[in-house]
Formats: sequence, C-alpha cells, structure tokens
Amino acid sequence: MALQTSFEQPVPVSALTKMVGDWIDRLGAIWVEGQITQISRRPGAGMVFLTLRDPSHDVSVSVTCYRSVFEKVVPAPSEGARVVVWAKPTFYRPRGQFSLQAQELRPVGIGELLARLEELKRRLAAEGLFDLGLKRPLPFLPHLIGLICGRASAAEKDVLENAQRRWPGVRFEVRETAVQGAGAVAGVTAALAELDAHPEVDVIVIARGGGSVEDLLPFSDEQLIRAVAACQTPVVSAIGHEPDSPLLDLVADLRASTPTDAAKRIVPDVHEEMERVAQARRRLWGTINQLLDREYRALEGFRSRPVLAAPYAMLDQRTQEVAALRDRAYRCARHKVTRDDEVLAQTLARVRALSPLATLERGYAVVQREGGAVVRKPEEVEAGDALAVRLAGGSLNATVS
Repeated sequence: MALQTSFEQPVPVSALTKMVGDWIDRLGAIWVEGQITQISRRPGAGMVFLTLRDPSHDVSVSVTCYRSVFEKVVPAPSEGARVVVWAKPTFYRPRGQFSLQAQELRPVGIGELLARLEELKRRLAAEGLFDLGLKRPLPFLPHLIGLICGRASAAEKDVLENAQRRWPGVRFEVRETAVQGAGAVAGVTAALAELDAHPEVDVIVIARGGGSVEDLLPFSDEQLIRAVAACQTPVVSAIGHEPDSPLLDLVADLRASTPTDAAKRIVPDVHEEMERVAQARRRLWGTINQLLDREYRALEGFRSRPVLAAPYAMLDQRTQEVAALRDRAYRCARHKVTRDDEVLAQTLARVRALSPLATLERGYAVVQREGGAVVRKPEEVEAGDALAVRLAGGSLNATVS
C-alpha cells in the first residue's frame, strides 16, 4: 500500500527503512545469475563479499556468503566468472543497503553457456538480425577507420601495423576499452555508439585476441548484438582466432578470422593496387596499339587502291569522256540543225509553189464580188455588178458590162 505522506507529515527515515526491510524480508530465497566482478576475502574473516553484475546492463548487487559456502566451489570462483547463486534478499536498515545472502554458489558450466548462446542465436536469427541481405559492403578505401580494442592489446597492434603496411596513409580513430570481464559489454557498446556517430568514420572494426569461451562471452551478448545490428556504419568483427565464432561474427557486415585478417580486408594493398594499375595500363596500351595497327593497315589498303594511288586518272578519264560527249552533242546538234534547215527550205519551196501568190505572179487574177465571194463562172455575175480584181501587184475595182 502506498504511504500517505505530505510536506507537513513526512515519514521518518527509520520508518521508511523498516517498511522496506519488512517487505524484502517477506521475499523468499531465489536463484540469481550474474558475473562476479569483485571478490573480497579478508584473512580470518568468516564472510566473503562479492559483487554480482549483469553483464548486459549496468546493474550490480552486493552478495555476502559464508566462507564455507564459497570454499565449497571447486575450483574457487574468480573475478569474471559466471555463477548462479541461491540467496535470500536482505536489507541492512542502518545503512539502507540491499544485498543478497548467499546460501549456495554454483558456477555456470561451459555446456550450459553454449546452450544459452545457441538459444540466443536461434532467437536472434528468427528476428532476421543475421540475414545476408542486411550486410553492407565495405568502402574500397575508407577515409577513417574506427577501431575498438583492448588497452595496449596485441589485437590493436596487429590491426594498426598490418593496415599501415598495406596502405601507409590509412587513418584510425581508436577507442580502447575493456574487452573481457564485467565492463566489456558496456564499454564496447559505448565505443560503438561514439564511432557510429562520428561523421568521418567509414568502417568500424571490433578486434580482440583469442581466449576461452568465457573470455569471449561479451561478444555474444544480446545488448551488443542488437547495437551492432542498429549501427549505421559497416562493422567488421575480428574476434579471437579462426575457430572462435561469437555471435558478433553473424551480425557484423564482415567477419574476419583474426585481427590481422581484418587489417587485410578493410584496406587494399598499395603494392597490389599499383601492380593492377600497371597491368591495366599495359592492357590499355596493347589495345591502343592493336587499334592503331589495324587502322594503319586499313589506311595502307585504301592508299594502295588505284583510285587513291592515282586520284587524277579517274578525273582525266572522266574529263575526256565529258569532252567526247560534248563534241558528239555539238555534232549531233549541228547535223540536226542543218538537216532541219534543208527540210524547212524544201517545205517552204513547196508551200510557195502551191501558194495563190505564186499563181498571181504568173499573170493570173482573182475576181471577187462584193462580200468576198470568188467568181468562177461568168454566169455568176450580171451586168452592172461591182467586182474586185486581185492581182500580184495589188487590186483594182471593175464593173461588169
């Protein structure tokens, strides 16, 4: 039930801690899983103090257990180990501190860890986080590479040295963080978010050397896997050695077998690229020379043809043909004109011979009555009729008598 308090009637701290303690005391013993991040054992003390942390979230709780309970676990748990604790929640009222009173302590076995990872793998695969269609290609030559690795680790050295050996001008933005233990997930996730937000980073490499299954557990954590899936920048996983395969390898855009392999995959080899350029130039020059040779042979073939070997011969031949045709046309025209002139003269002579004028010139005359009718017989006129007589040299008027 919620407390009824006000500014005028506040609840005392002792009353609050008593109510919280009474509520916690009503809880029974529970099984709790976590990762041991701190162990405090004082010589001669009967109690062992532990800090149990959830590796996926920044949450920790204090655990107290009797030395006899702690020493029953063989081998003894160490910092970073995953354990399951059968404990009773307690609340220390004088200080207002919550803790667990451990009654039994069991380490989480490798088989159980692998089974949990397999179940997480199936669940995330069902959500589509490992789909190949989501993989993004890496840039051919990134301007800036983000690197997440351990502090002064061999993995960092391998990536930096091999990448710079392949491409001396490569630049890195390095984020050193814990890659093992309780703070690994939070540290790697924070570094990933920071590099993903960097405007110049083109690809992010998460690198770590080899280790046991427990050492590589942070890179199979669900929180980190989802953070990589939501990342906008391509991510390269370079965790452990070739046989190691954390879940990060499945969600990353590229899986490198080792940190050294990651350096080879993210930047090209300058010597190999120069050799490719040289080969391309040789192929280009070869192609150009072949083209020039082919065109030169074609040009020589054209030049060897008669029309190009003696280009004016055809013109001279055509000139002669044109001159011959012109002379022939002139001759034909003159012949035609001469022949037609003769025909015209003959026709004119015949016309003149048949013309009435020619008859009149021989002394004949044409007699016409008024109206133009030609008089052919004497009976056609009467005395006193006016007649017109047409002669070769003119005409005259007459009267029939």
